[in-house]
Amino acid sequence: MKGSQGSKGALIALASIPLIMTLGNSMLLPILPQISKQLGVSAFKVSMIITVYGLIAILMIPVAGYLSDRFGRKKVILPSLILAALGGAGCVAAAWFFTGDTAYWIILAGRFVQGVGAAGAFPIVIPFVGDLFKDESQVSRGLGIIETSNTFGKVLSPILGAYLGTLLWYAPFIAIPALCLISFILMLILVKKPQKEPEAGITSLKQFLTGIKEVLHEKGRWLYAIFAIGGICMFATFGVLFYLSEILESQYNLHGAYKGFVLAIPLALLCLASYGSGKIIGKNKLLMKWLGFGGMAVLTAAMVITGFNANIYFMVGFLSLSGIGIGVVLPCMDALITEGIEQDNRGTITSLYSSMRFIGVALGPPLVSLLMNRGHWVLFGTMAGAGAVGGLLSFFAVTPSKEDSEGGDQPERSSFKAKKKNLLRQRAR
Repeated sequence: MKGSQGSKGALIALASIPLIMTLGNSMLLPILPQISKQLGVSAFKVSMIITVYGLIAILMIPVAGYLSDRFGRKKVILPSLILAALGGAGCVAAAWFFTGDTAYWIILAGRFVQGVGAAGAFPIVIPFVGDLFKDESQVSRGLGIIETSNTFGKVLSPILGAYLGTLLWYAPFIAIPALCLISFILMLILVKKPQKEPEAGITSLKQFLTGIKEVLHEKGRWLYAIFAIGGICMFATFGVLFYLSEILESQYNLHGAYKGFVLAIPLALLCLASYGSGKIIGKNKLLMKWLGFGGMAVLTAAMVITGFNANIYFMVGFLSLSGIGIGVVLPCMDALITEGIEQDNRGTITSLYSSMRFIGVALGPPLVSLLMNRGHWVLFGTMAGAGAVGGLLSFFAVTPSKEDSEGGDQPERSSFKAKKKNLLRQRAR
């Protein structure tokens, strides 16, 4: 019972990381126009405050994944949280002591540091949950809670960011280091050594890379499919948010917290769907596949239907339905990729998955901004096409065996391949 309580405490600490990292980035979206006015910089320049965070995270996530596999998850997460806090503090100092272009470039540097910290925090949480529990159904529930926390951060972000911006234009920057330190303390106190943990420092970089290459060669078909599905889900999520934000402001004159509440509707449903999906999938990988396929089908259908009507109530309703579809998909993909990879390589493989999700986040707003000029149907037809690709990948490429429906084996893994992999690992050691 005591161990169970310890795992619950660790899960709370881990769940705080995606919540805080999401708030630390998305809270800035509603105040970008304020930042532009205060510093006297262009809209493009101010958008780089969001972009630089995502770009450096995409590059650094695989490095953080490798380090977590070699030296341990907690040893990577704790310094990363401190880096994210320092990056946020640098942004606050820039806003407090400087003005104009000088403040802007220091803020950009702070966001760069914050992005490096984010790369070593949230993506490592997913494999950490896999290490924390022995039972796969517990892993699935834990990953559902992680996705729920991540989405809850997205729900809060537009509301909290807009509210803080009314108090002080750089107040969201002040919140970032404070939130990171709270998460650091929770990790330090509540997270002990996992029941399952990768052995630290036992292989050279060459042997490690050889192991990753073998994993991708053996399991590439379903891994690449899950990478793509994760990227498509994030592309759709952030594309929809960007579109709704633009439409609500330009056509319906909704600003600040009012706009934030409307944006929170599809995200709140996404959050609830993530929680529910994580609870019901257990260790049943066949169920994960079909729920993933069903979620992508719902996303695709919602985008197609939205393309036929530009009424705001109609759009919010069906875009909320697309949020439910995405919320069902993500815990399934998280669980398949976490439970399908052994601990030695889990951090690196899941970090590649996280990088694909960040690419989806980065592509969503700019691509949607270009498609908006080509018409309502073109925009949503494109997003429906992306959803259909994800659905087809889920149907044809993610193929758990019959044993997987009982949690017995990993996707696409035969006994011959398992023996071969174990033999290669013994030789490497």
